[in-house]
Amino acid sequence: MAEFITWCLDNLNYWTITLLMTIESSFIPFPSEVVVPPAAYKAAGGDELNVGLVVLFATIGSDLGAIINYYLACWLGRPIIYKFADSRLGHLCLLSRQKIEYAEQYFNDHGIVSTFVGRLITVVRQLISIPAGLARMKFSTFMLYTTLGAGIWNVILAVIGYSLQSVVPEDQLLETVTRYSHEIGFAILAVVVLAVAWILLRKRRRTT
Repeated sequence: MAEFITWCLDNLNYWTITLLMTIESSFIPFPSEVVVPPAAYKAAGGDELNVGLVVLFATIGSDLGAIINYYLACWLGRPIIYKFADSRLGHLCLLSRQKIEYAEQYFNDHGIVSTFVGRLITVVRQLISIPAGLARMKFSTFMLYTTLGAGIWNVILAVIGYSLQSVVPEDQLLETVTRYSHEIGFAILAVVVLAVAWILLRKRRRTT
């Protein structure tokens, strides 16, 4: 798998971008930071890639991976999903009962909008489709929020990669992108926490 992914990264095109983002969005651990920013970086450098199409195909891949998680959760159900997370194979995929529980609690606390917001948060991005499937969320709604969230995140990554082309050497790109994406992710998480706190405060005031 590692050699296959390395080959894809060395031969980035719209099909390998879609494939790698499908992997990234499923339960197989693979960071989107090593796909979209390098592709956008190449697009900015005059490569055959177009940055708009990079975002489009990355989002298609994200949707495909999310659909895999959604339907696996629908078909297998909670007991098997948790059993897999506790298994050796699940641990190899960097899954654990605690991570699934966290994603499910996040989904329960924030409702269907969590499918959108969760795509913007590093902690739950890959896993938020699982509780949506367990809850049998309406598929059209699931796809709408997933596409919006994944699209926005891919735009952020593409902007980072594209803008760094003229200022950062290629061998320093992934390190720089990882730092920026984590900072942006934490900023988004902080905004979400503040927004939820504000909404809960307003509801509490209305009931008193």
